[in-house]
Amino acid sequence: MEDSLLCNWGAFRAILAILQWWAFNVTVIIMNKWIFQNLDFKFPLTVSCIHFICSAIGAYIAIKFLKIKPLIEVNPEDRWKRIFPMSFVFCINIVLGNVSLRYIPVSFMQTIKSFTPATTVILQWLIWGKYFEWRIWTSLIPIVGGILLTSVTELSFNVAGFCAAMFGCLATSTKTILAESLLHGYKFDSINTVYYMTPFATMILALPAMLLEGSGVINWLHTYPSISSAIIIILTSGMLAFCLNFSIFYVIHSTTAVTFNVAGNLKVAVAVLISWLIFRNPISAMNAAGCAVTLSGCTFYGYVRHKLSQQQPPGTPQSPRTPRSIIGMLPLINDKQDKA
Repeated sequence: MEDSLLCNWGAFRAILAILQWWAFNVTVIIMNKWIFQNLDFKFPLTVSCIHFICSAIGAYIAIKFLKIKPLIEVNPEDRWKRIFPMSFVFCINIVLGNVSLRYIPVSFMQTIKSFTPATTVILQWLIWGKYFEWRIWTSLIPIVGGILLTSVTELSFNVAGFCAAMFGCLATSTKTILAESLLHGYKFDSINTVYYMTPFATMILALPAMLLEGSGVINWLHTYPSISSAIIIILTSGMLAFCLNFSIFYVIHSTTAVTFNVAGNLKVAVAVLISWLIFRNPISAMNAAGCAVTLSGCTFYGYVRHKLSQQQPPGTPQSPRTPRSIIGMLPLINDKQDKA
């Protein structure tokens, strides 16, 4: 009886974790798109910088005052040699995601970001010469095919948004690879990751944001009719961005790797559906089919990786891995977890 209750509670906890992760993720994505499209705040660098500041403050409060997680000590030399490069790539990743949202619909952007497993495998193969079984390469075929079909049939196609999203995939993959090498030895959780990386990311992005968008932001502040409500929405999106990271920490510890992979792909489908209901961007039947093929390919890829990991003989030395919490931290736009 007690085992049954524990099992039911575990299942309920996993469902609750997934639902709140979906809620935060989809809300942040929709709010960012709303900020660019409906508030006419077309400044992706500034939005990203605000999110970094809110997340840095939230992580500081969570660790120093609320004591949600203990602070992981990192010596000053490692902060610059290990965490700073990660922060730089992470900053590029988030900015590219926001740039893509400015120009293309949420549905198209989310589908393109599903290309991340393919870019991760290709980069590891090219840079590290890492060997992958034929089943891994085969599982990438529907992902690549689905992206091609979606791009060709996208009615709201924009070159700048498409390129930003694709380079965002490369940045996400680079972040994954760097995480495995630079952060080896540090068992970071998502809260500590945010705590250490967002101050660097804010420092990196603040000057470009002021130089490239400062005058536009000042002009927007003087001309936008409902400035108070708009600022509240922008700041709220930043606070929700931090909550999203905490939700990732919760969902990772409440589900299995397979469940997490499937839930992540279903989350993309939910984001696509809700964004279409809100923004009503045109989606053709072939475009929807391409999105479905891509998500199915991502799910198949995760299944293949899981089966291959189970086949590894006991006692085989593992390559250095970073917990999934670091790989998918701060998914303000994309939250592709460690699927590679």
